[in-house]
Amino acid sequence: MTRPLIAVLNGPNLNLLGTREPALYGAATLGDVEALCAEIAEALDLAIDFRQTNSEGELISWVQECRERAAGVIINPAGYGHTSIALMDALLTLECPIIEVHLTNIHRREPFRRHSFTSEAVQGMICGLGARGYALALQAIAELLQEEAA
Repeated sequence: MTRPLIAVLNGPNLNLLGTREPALYGAATLGDVEALCAEIAEALDLAIDFRQTNSEGELISWVQECRERAAGVIINPAGYGHTSIALMDALLTLECPIIEVHLTNIHRREPFRRHSFTSEAVQGMICGLGARGYALALQAIAELLQEEAA
């Protein structure tokens, strides 16, 4: 039986994790986050497609691809969450569960970071828990998929 595919999509500057403001974002690299996601997905009997881009258009295209291929989406839109209505619109076209993740607590940051346009298109948001947020998002997606199947 094929494991459900979860797209784990990451936006701009996340390729710099571990070196960009480690006091704020932590020491974990994006590779560390991907390894954590792979481990958790395996335990939950899920498959993942883990991607990162600095391009808004590419991120939107990836979201649109999920319409045909993903059972769920975890998205860390990074700065695009605060600015991209186009990304929100793309997410709104999906019929699968979507969880938004932010490494930091966006509600304790600068005022412009406290609103997420993309959050209007997701079932839930996890913020402020660092890389652990991805593990929690995978658990949430697994539970949502189980509820849908029941």
